[in-house]
Amino acid sequence: MNTPCRLRPFFSVVIPVLAEEAAIDAVVDHARVVGYGLDVEIVVVDGDPAGGTLRALSRPGVTGLTAPAGRASQQNAGAAAARGENLLFLHADTRLPAGAFQDAAAALAAGATLGAFSLAIRSGHPWLRLVAAGANLRSRFFFLPYGDQAFFTRREAFFALGGFPDIPVMEDVAYARAVARAGGRVAVLPGRAVTSARRYEAEGVFRATARNLALLALYGLGVSPRRLARHYPPSPRRPGERAG
Repeated sequence: MNTPCRLRPFFSVVIPVLAEEAAIDAVVDHARVVGYGLDVEIVVVDGDPAGGTLRALSRPGVTGLTAPAGRASQQNAGAAAARGENLLFLHADTRLPAGAFQDAAAALAAGATLGAFSLAIRSGHPWLRLVAAGANLRSRFFFLPYGDQAFFTRREAFFALGGFPDIPVMEDVAYARAVARAGGRVAVLPGRAVTSARRYEAEGVFRATARNLALLALYGLGVSPRRLARHYPPSPRRPGERAG
């Protein structure tokens, strides 16, 4: 008896990148290790129109495309190109917990419209442990995870809500709120997505924390994301840094 072929991948992992030449192979390898044995598609979306990160990508079997720079634009373009029935959006400096895809699929099967993982920050700084703990409390009590916690959702639900709004910052907050307004359920899983501390280290941990809280508060008060983006510089990249 022949086993029918899966027409769509189990998950499509959409990775928005910009100037991630040194890290891109490690990101792809990580997603494949976590998804070992599963039908996982990887879509890399470069915000550089010249495709600098795509040219540095040496792993086969990856769908690569360019889109206007900005996580919302890039992630929407990646979702449109993806074939998976489930989507997971992975920032290039974030790493997934073991069993991430199985746990995400279980959460979606249990009725979650949007899911994310708990947050950990790759740093020994005690303040950043408090920042991660605060983020996890916010996620669970206010159903408001951030994109560095690796959003996942069903493809159908994502497009029914219009994808990420085309704004330069806060697209993750806006999407989570859209889910809530539509009556959807947000699930935050206990497994930890581990993200880089590079922005905190570059700007200073206290300054970066205060800036993030101020931006979230101002956005909640109705300040335009385009105005807020002026105070949110591009993520730093040290020469030769690998995000693994």
